[in-house]
Amino acid sequence: MLTLEEGRLAVRLARQALTGYIEKRKITQPQGLPPVFEEKRGVFVTLHEEGDLRGCIGYPQPIMPLGRAIVDSAINAGCRDPRFPSVRPAELGRIEMEVTILTQPEAYTEPREKLPEMVVIGRDGLIVTRGPFTGLLLPQVAPEWGFDSQEFLSQTCVKAGLPPDAWRDEGTEVQHFQAQIFAEVAPEREVFEKSFTEQGCGTV
Repeated sequence: MLTLEEGRLAVRLARQALTGYIEKRKITQPQGLPPVFEEKRGVFVTLHEEGDLRGCIGYPQPIMPLGRAIVDSAINAGCRDPRFPSVRPAELGRIEMEVTILTQPEAYTEPREKLPEMVVIGRDGLIVTRGPFTGLLLPQVAPEWGFDSQEFLSQTCVKAGLPPDAWRDEGTEVQHFQAQIFAEVAPEREVFEKSFTEQGCGTV
């Protein structure tokens, strides 16, 4: 678990990385950060512009140090999300940064019919994989869209390019993870930690 101050540093690093790359094509090197930023963690960086999604890319698995993963994810979210054009310099002051730090994903071992009972909305994120198809939805997605646990499972399958009921198939792997979410209250403003298990609201 990160402290709030560490979460603030994570969001500032993401903004620094995106700004440096957009304005100067410079890759930020994480320096002078607390030890947690050297630990391998999964992370996603999400961009919003005036309330709308503007990019979201990250690493589901802990394959690199957190600091480097944040830098890469921020740049990729701003410049390489295939759903959006690259962020322009003039947009930077309108974009809110959000950093989601993931726990290690774990596969469900319960019978398939029990999975909707296992998913806790607002706490759990999901990864669905079958063959070359994979899809991930962060914990904050379900409360924003009003999904119940079964719909959340189905939408993760759709994200993977699979039928909505693919989670019922034993040949489909369903993993879950939890996350800490740190976000700016407004572009370049203070950072807070989001909680979706206690509040039914959120973004992404």
